[in-house]
Amino acid sequence: MQHAKDDLQVRWLKLRILLKEKYGIKPDMDGVLFLIGVQELGTGKQEYTKEQKQDLMHIAVCTILAPSGYYALEGYDEEGWPHYNLAKPLPPYILIEQENFLKDHVLLYFSQFFPGRF
Repeated sequence: MQHAKDDLQVRWLKLRILLKEKYGIKPDMDGVLFLIGVQELGTGKQEYTKEQKQDLMHIAVCTILAPSGYYALEGYDEEGWPHYNLAKPLPPYILIEQENFLKDHVLLYFSQFFPGRF
């Protein structure tokens, strides 16, 4: 019998392979979050400072958790960067559970662009 956790890991690997085919890299979680942040900001490929990269990853986390009600979009600043408010507390998961929680939400996010792939 296959466990849901195993299925999550298989779907995560499929996403990473798809991203490798599309972008030439097989990103880890940070890389995937960075890609989502760039996608959501809409600025495309360019050089970002370390702080901007961290901000892009924060945008990604807020974006992927918003459909589950954890974050709400507050608005955009003068440079077009989105700002979110925490809408409800995040679950108190241990590290591996946090990672799986994020993976599941990342897969949901990408399923809107690649229906039926994961």
